[in-house]
Amino acid sequence: MACGAKFEEAVKLASQELELSVGCHVLLVDAFPLLELQQVSSLAIANSGNVKFRDSLVHFACLAAARRLNEDEIEAEITAQIRKLQAVGIQVSHLDSHKHTHMFPVVFKPMLRAAKKCGVRAVRNPFEPLIFAGIRNWKRRVQFGALHSFLSSFRQALNEAGMMTPDGCVGIIATGGLTLQTFRHLIENLPEGTWEFVTHPGYNDAELNNVNTRLRHSRENELSILTSSEVKELLRGEQIELISYREFLTTRQVSPEVLSPSAGAK
Repeated sequence: MACGAKFEEAVKLASQELELSVGCHVLLVDAFPLLELQQVSSLAIANSGNVKFRDSLVHFACLAAARRLNEDEIEAEITAQIRKLQAVGIQVSHLDSHKHTHMFPVVFKPMLRAAKKCGVRAVRNPFEPLIFAGIRNWKRRVQFGALHSFLSSFRQALNEAGMMTPDGCVGIIATGGLTLQTFRHLIENLPEGTWEFVTHPGYNDAELNNVNTRLRHSRENELSILTSSEVKELLRGEQIELISYREFLTTRQVSPEVLSPSAGAK
């Protein structure tokens, strides 16, 4: 997160792991932009003397649907975020976005332009297979279905730009409620291809109390699940190969599939 409060610490940690694949997690909501207000006026507002993106994803979605977000401003802000990482020596392997805002065509198209401008060759495919739509509650299923309407325009724009992406993501609908049983269901029913598993492992500590997130206890739960012996045995049994975006980009020069550091190919 180029706009994250722990940016410098993250850079230091990344520099200690030379083989780590590091993407730019683009922020267009719940954060402070890198650019000035007049440069991102359709995306941000003045807040107590600061310039801030809107907090509500629903509000962002409404503005996107009404075509009230400026693509040139989005491209400029994403470019600034990528270049901030590159300026400190991070080789940005791919792009994704906070709350998957690049599902919306008004964001995805300028994101692709920014990626090409900065030499980034891969982006996350934020669409989860429909076979997993029943994992969570009815509200999430309705949202899931509505967002899937953008999949065709996503693929078209991706093909036109010549960018690489995975077959899709898994784990989005299970976010915040992942259990070992749910993870097993996802992996055992994973279609053939290359997929990114979306997860938020971490620690529910005092610092997290200062962050606007619903993902608190679930972070430690996901960390425990993903490092368990049961999961390691499951991945071996299902013949899942774990690779990073960086590894994928060096071994798959033609295919439009890519894999994240926390994903697997089946």
